[in-house]
Order: sequence, then C-alpha cells, then structure tokens
Amino acid sequence: MERLHKFLAHAGVASRRTCEEMIAAGKIKVNGAVVREMGIVIDPEKDKVEVAGKVVKEKEEKIYILLNKPKGYVTTVRDQHGRPKVIDLLKDIKKRVYPVGRLDLDTEGLLLLTNDGEMTFALTHPKYEIGKTYMVIVSGLPDKDKLKRFQKGLRLADGPTAPAKVRFMKKLGSNALLEITIYEGRNRQIRRMCETIGHPVLELKRVAMGFLTLAGLESGKYRFLKKEEVRKLQALIEKKK
Repeated sequence: MERLHKFLAHAGVASRRTCEEMIAAGKIKVNGAVVREMGIVIDPEKDKVEVAGKVVKEKEEKIYILLNKPKGYVTTVRDQHGRPKVIDLLKDIKKRVYPVGRLDLDTEGLLLLTNDGEMTFALTHPKYEIGKTYMVIVSGLPDKDKLKRFQKGLRLADGPTAPAKVRFMKKLGSNALLEITIYEGRNRQIRRMCETIGHPVLELKRVAMGFLTLAGLESGKYRFLKKEEVRKLQALIEKKK
C-alpha cells in the first residue's frame, strides 16, 4: 500500500508537490473515479491509476541528466509562446524527464532533469539544504555591509530568504563578480536578492548544485549522472529526512 501522491512521484509523473496539486485539481483517476482527497492510499498491484487518460505504471527506470543550459531556453516541458525549451536539447532521450527547479530564460548553467519525482522534491525543498551556487555579475560594487545582508537573509515580497553564502570574487570595471550559494529555489531569487541590495544582475550562471559541477560540459551539452553521483545525492537526501 502507498499514498497516491508518492506513487505518482515514484512513477515519474511529476514532483511530489506537483502530484498533490494534480490530485487537488481532479486530474487523477483511481479505478475510473476522480479522486481529490489528500493522503488517499492505493495498492499499486491492484488499483488502476490514470493521468490524462493514461495508465500510470508502478515503476520505471530512473534517469538523471546534467545539462549545461544556454541562455534563450525556457525551463519547461511545454511553452505556449513557442520558445526554445531545455527539453529540445535532449535529442537522444526517449524517456520523459522533468527539470529539477527552474533557470529563467536569461540564466545559463547547471540544470538537472530526471523522471525521479522523489529526488526532484528533495533537491528543490529547502529543508534538505542542497546548495545551488551561481556566478553573478552585478551592476556596481556592493560593499561588505550589503553582502552581509545575504548571510542574515533578505526580505523579499514573498517573505525573508534563508541565509545565503556570498563571496566577492573580483571587480569587472565598474561592476562586480560575486559567487552566491542559496538553499532555496524561489522564482528569480538571485535576481531579486541582488535588486534588494541595489545591485541588479547583469549576468547569471549556475555553476554547481551540491557537489555536482559543469566541469568539462560545454554550453548546450548534457551527460548522464554516474551511478556513484546518484548514490551520493541519495545519501545527502537521506541524512536530512
């Protein structure tokens, strides 16, 4: 027996959080009937679960892809405006995968894609404290007091941020290169944090997620995670459960 939203996430339908939203919206059927109740328990061996008219299989082989996202691509599976999607770069991938979090259109760098809903949930939830590190070029030269505000947490429109790490790397003329590590995944978070201290972002690139980096991976290219990398991610997640 297994809770419905966990079954859907394990099957790679979407992240656990998104699966809960799909249930609430009446998009899931169990044995031919729409269900909306949170926490409903099913028997994967006996119950028939459907999403958009398609039967969900209990398990499928999990794949984990590390992509060096270029600028100009949206981090979605579908786009109503017809813009290039990160999925378009995975030309040889037959399985359906989903981005782990988002990088906006003008942001480049490290992006994970997977059909493992449980891992997606953990890597994007702040309680697991998986750091995402960015190299950021900002307008102007922020002083030490402004940078200390990152470490204490900044107040944004959707609430205060968790403490972040920041290092002043070097001057670039009248601008600055910063290294910023955050442990959350809010919409346009780095850009909004920098705007809050009065130094808007000019260039933004994610260079690491936890221990994973872009080493040897050109822009627009991808690779599968090694088995030991997947095991190490799973171990990091288990420590925080």
